[in-house]
Amino acid sequence: MTISDQARPRMLPMADHVRGKRSAVTCQLKCANACLGPECNTSDNAHFRDIASAALTRRSVLGLGLAGAIGLAVADAVGGAGGARGAAAFAAQPGRTGLAFDPIAPVNRLVDDFTVPAGYRWQPIIRWGDPLFSAVPALDFEHQSAEAQAGQFGYNSDYLDIIADPSGKTAVLVNNHEYVNPNIMFPATTDAAERRRRGDIYKAAQGMSVVELRRRKVGEPWSYVVDGRRNRRVTVETVFELTGPAAGSDLVKTAADPEGRWVKGTLGNCAGGTTPWGTVLSGEENFNGYFAWAADTAAQKRYGSTATTSTENGWEAYDPRFDAHDPSFVNEPNRFGYIVEIDPEDPTSTPVKHTAMGRFKHEGANVIIAEDGRVVAYMGDDERNDYLYKFVSKNRFTGNGKGRGKGRRRDDMRLLSEGDLYVARFTGDSPAGEITGAGGLPGDGAFDGVGQWIPLTSNGVSVVPGMSTEEVLVYTRLAADRVGATKMDRPEDVEPSPVTGKVYVALTNNSNRGGASAPVDEANPISGNRYGHVIELTETSGQAGTSFGWSILLLCGDPSTTAPTYFAGFPKELVSPISCPDNVAFDSEGNLWISTDGAPGTIGYNDGLFKVPLDGEQRGNVQQFLAVPREAETCGPVIHDREGLVFVAVQHPGENGAVGDQHSYFPDYVPRHGGGDAAAPRPSVVQVFRA
Repeated sequence: MTISDQARPRMLPMADHVRGKRSAVTCQLKCANACLGPECNTSDNAHFRDIASAALTRRSVLGLGLAGAIGLAVADAVGGAGGARGAAAFAAQPGRTGLAFDPIAPVNRLVDDFTVPAGYRWQPIIRWGDPLFSAVPALDFEHQSAEAQAGQFGYNSDYLDIIADPSGKTAVLVNNHEYVNPNIMFPATTDAAERRRRGDIYKAAQGMSVVELRRRKVGEPWSYVVDGRRNRRVTVETVFELTGPAAGSDLVKTAADPEGRWVKGTLGNCAGGTTPWGTVLSGEENFNGYFAWAADTAAQKRYGSTATTSTENGWEAYDPRFDAHDPSFVNEPNRFGYIVEIDPEDPTSTPVKHTAMGRFKHEGANVIIAEDGRVVAYMGDDERNDYLYKFVSKNRFTGNGKGRGKGRRRDDMRLLSEGDLYVARFTGDSPAGEITGAGGLPGDGAFDGVGQWIPLTSNGVSVVPGMSTEEVLVYTRLAADRVGATKMDRPEDVEPSPVTGKVYVALTNNSNRGGASAPVDEANPISGNRYGHVIELTETSGQAGTSFGWSILLLCGDPSTTAPTYFAGFPKELVSPISCPDNVAFDSEGNLWISTDGAPGTIGYNDGLFKVPLDGEQRGNVQQFLAVPREAETCGPVIHDREGLVFVAVQHPGENGAVGDQHSYFPDYVPRHGGGDAAAPRPSVVQVFRA
């Protein structure tokens, strides 16, 4: 059945409400139409502007940036397909990185192509449905099964890393699979038995994939290995171990797990991070939409419970653990919303969920080693008006197996199970009257100030009045409300620079900013923030300390058509338009790379990947490296600039389509069976390399 573009929106609850980055389809499938529900954060915790100190100055708080200027060559840019601007507006600033390139022009949102700079090529490494094992069939759209999908590469790729072995000729790829799109995977049906069969396929298509790679020599593109020793699928049926203080508590016990220590599956896996000891972290984000639950308690409402039914998966109809109305499984939602850790080297290992790191809609977690050897992990809670967190381990990093072999790596793999959790409070240094919501810079020329990391646990024990340790770690949002954290514009990826230690916070957007529940403030200065911004945070009392300075690096948008924008002082007319920053990464020189999710709905261009120098004369010069196809999101950037390689995960290409009315044919761009019925788009991991 073909569903026209005119008919489809009337079937989607968010069709008349989408004003920000996402389409109504994404709202339905990814986050269960969260914006239609009541505001999750209705707390009246202290507003940071009320406690601002006018004595602060940007120079005293932030200090100097990276030293030295960079001499850069300027060249004309090459326009990408569908580019709406002249190429001269995007002059190349290749810098010192091995990835010299002419920035592409922005690509019109209707273009179904993967666009790269002149002199580069792209190809997928692995696609949804590609078999990881020789006994598993390749994807057959007409004959999908849960058994096959459990051995195939999963759907809707998000966080990505490619971890090379010492030889440089083999590696392991780890990728999250956030959610599924039934409209693209199958034709419509009302048959109950068929819906259940498909529900089991959806369970198998989500989770994570671990895949071995190989190549002939260093610097060449990668190929994936069928039957690789480390190949593995993690799904909604994989058993996880709960760790940390909340493990075994009454808040996480169910009839199926009376011990409260063993959880089946992981859900909504969004961004992540790779640890210094070689494991991979994954954030469980929009888990709430998978459950039918009552929405009759403060905790359930704070986590966006969905009243009577779940999303398209419909698992509660036949799997009781997804029906939280059942007293035997009322705690099942409390077992999701954590940071997951998996060892990609051992496909037989049991992955874990870390309760010590708190429960919320984790975008991901990124780790750095503090000056005293403890581990610090930065995390964002991806919802309007929620918070920025960090976790500091109790114990110290041992050095990735040096000195005592594997035993020390086993010690490091327990670092995230014990420690303390903090939430951020931001304070601006400008008078309240200068923060109007229109985006004009305050009198000192910058949106900046200081901040505090407010403890939720200390020495592993709750310091939140009226809440036990277990309650703080299971109902972390409520704990953060009580201590007066600063409501942020949807904190997504939060990552420390491996070169400077500065922390970069991607705030993707917030249509509700400026309302009664979240007035504008200096850290979130735009009313109805559609385009998002990026904050640069500097730890002023050490990486594990409790004080920081901050400034806004970017106010995103298209300088030619949207206002306001700001690019760290770099001339606006020279930057690439950018909207809705989502994931961030760094190259070997310390340049920031930003992937976006929402440009089509805000500035009219396909999402992409952008390089942003952080020091010297080019600081703030946003340069677009690639654009993903129509209706797709750019996820999980990995920058191996010394080899001239860039990797991204392409999520939900053609997401507004349906069987018989597909909107994208990425990455194969060929019709199915040689006829007119085109194949479904396939979320994929893509590598970009020099031609």
